[in-house]
Amino acid sequence: MKINNLKKVKYKSRPNRFTVEFFDEDDSIKLAHLHDPGRLKELLIENRDILVEYVDDYKKTNRKTAYNMIAVYHEDNWVLLNSSFHNRLVAELIEGKQIKELRDFHIKQAEYSYGNSRLDFLLCDDDEKNLYLEVKGCTLVVDKIAKFPDAPTTRGCRHVNELIKIEEENENGAIIILILQNDARIFTPNYDTDPSFSKTLKKAYETGVKIYPVHIMTDYSGNTLELEYDGLLELEFDE
Repeated sequence: MKINNLKKVKYKSRPNRFTVEFFDEDDSIKLAHLHDPGRLKELLIENRDILVEYVDDYKKTNRKTAYNMIAVYHEDNWVLLNSSFHNRLVAELIEGKQIKELRDFHIKQAEYSYGNSRLDFLLCDDDEKNLYLEVKGCTLVVDKIAKFPDAPTTRGCRHVNELIKIEEENENGAIIILILQNDARIFTPNYDTDPSFSKTLKKAYETGVKIYPVHIMTDYSGNTLELEYDGLLELEFDE
């Protein structure tokens, strides 16, 4: 995936959960929408380089911000911080048959309602076997270990419980964790931040839910951020 027409600026602050301030090229302070509810405290530090995109028709849609924040530069790599791209990226990987473990499947429906949740995808293979798929984005990496979540997520826990029910009903469920830092080598649930989600994820794995830690490499040049599939990371459940 390529995200084009980006501008590199300097991060200033995060006045609220979904808004960041940045220093534009003329040192004026402008606002950008942050499409990521995580804490991101390890990433959003004043004067770090970030990438933003200008929204041409923002006035027509009654937006308060003229920009979207896309990524932040951290430890020699660009980290995607716009979760609106997660499902688009996964759809591209699935339809392009890039993930070996999912090559037999195609997308039957996006945003599929099941139980009390809306799952990201319903996949189907040539034998009409369904696979219910949820997507999560992981931006926290410590000592090359990717950890999710970086903030407690009751919504995420609910999604995982739905997938457990699906497995218990003799259907098939899966979770893709998009690992969005280049230097990550292992994925583990973040027991310290959200023990409930972490234990639920382990239970899901033991129940039969497939968990795919999908490693995404990023590169930025010529105002374009490129996201490339780099295989699956090792999965660990050690507390």
